[in-house]
Amino acid sequence: MAKLGDYIDIKHGWPFKGEHFSDHGEQIVLTPANFYESGGFKTTPGKEKYYAAPYPPEYLCKAGDLIVVMTQQAEGLLGATARVPVNNVYLHNQRIGLITEKRDDIDLTFVDYLMRTPWVRHQLEGSSSGTKVKHTSPEKIGDVNVEIPPLETQIRIGNLLSSIDAKIANNKKLMTELDATARLIYDYWFTQFDFPDKNGNPYRSSGGKTVWSNVLKHDIPANWEIGSLEDIATLASGATPSTSEPSNYSIKGIAWITPDDLSGAMGGMFIGHGKRDVSLSGLQSCSATLLPKGSVILSSRAPIGYLAIALGNCCTNQGCKSFIPDKGYGSYFIFFMLGRMMPLIKSQGAGTTFKEVSKDTLSKLRVLLPPKPVVTLFEQTIEGICGEMRSLQAEAESLANLRDWLLPMLMNGQAQVTD
Repeated sequence: MAKLGDYIDIKHGWPFKGEHFSDHGEQIVLTPANFYESGGFKTTPGKEKYYAAPYPPEYLCKAGDLIVVMTQQAEGLLGATARVPVNNVYLHNQRIGLITEKRDDIDLTFVDYLMRTPWVRHQLEGSSSGTKVKHTSPEKIGDVNVEIPPLETQIRIGNLLSSIDAKIANNKKLMTELDATARLIYDYWFTQFDFPDKNGNPYRSSGGKTVWSNVLKHDIPANWEIGSLEDIATLASGATPSTSEPSNYSIKGIAWITPDDLSGAMGGMFIGHGKRDVSLSGLQSCSATLLPKGSVILSSRAPIGYLAIALGNCCTNQGCKSFIPDKGYGSYFIFFMLGRMMPLIKSQGAGTTFKEVSKDTLSKLRVLLPPKPVVTLFEQTIEGICGEMRSLQAEAESLANLRDWLLPMLMNGQAQVTD
């Protein structure tokens, strides 16, 4: 048994000043929001804090830097580690630690995964200070008791686990590319109005008639209508069963989705489960709606804007609003339409502590209603693309489960990596 501090150094970040934060720029200040609870780097599109003032150059991170959360702004984040993905973009903030080797017989990739183990996290949790927000320090991280195998073993463990993570990252990249293709088709059909006409030709480019819409302030196809979001789907709200009643929650019950679950859904457009399931009695004890497969779930607060399609029956907490596709408009169409509308949806958020968009506000937002045969053809056209995304996401989730299962056994010697 050794102390982690015998092998690594941890450097505090710099206190970047809030008055110099901006919503645009070149360098982004790292925060705990850039970490997944289980480890790994998390981008925050639209929520970045850029820095618009001079700073010491040694706090500009390099690609591959190993960083650790030292302030727990969300449950489970204390001690989470990640690798900085790119050069000269991210700034090392004071709530984040930079981990470096102190000696030659330690491998940082191994340390990255070691920090994700339950026993390391448990020690950090136990030694943390603070009541509402927990903190750790370089000294407390250094005091963590660990078993460090020979360097060759460390490298083998790190290589195996990082190869799994590399495959997961590749799947995410492919999903992003497929998603971009599907969005391009959506825009081609429903923004440029070059959906296939009765002869299979692009409607607008082939001279299809358009008329001016006073509601939307642009031309639309002649036979299309204007409606509201409640015309394309039944809107449903979520709720939280009482946490003081243990029987409201179940290990294998009904999937219960929160905005946090949506943000961590493998970067994909589908979601099957969240971190917790509720029991049938738990669902019946609150006002949450049981959502059917294919419902489109939107995080409506903290933050507004995460989207996913339900892979099965589920329910949500009050931080989500859902769209049940029971009015002749398909899940894919609703998903991509909401994505296209997201700037408008976010602009409708209200509140002082945090912004929220209400069910009533959503239901009345004005939208273009294409003929249902066009929507059906769109669904059929992108089914192959979305099916491939679904498969890639399922594989990524299976690989993540395998990694998490292997991690503690490799670290305590129950499993070994051989040549």
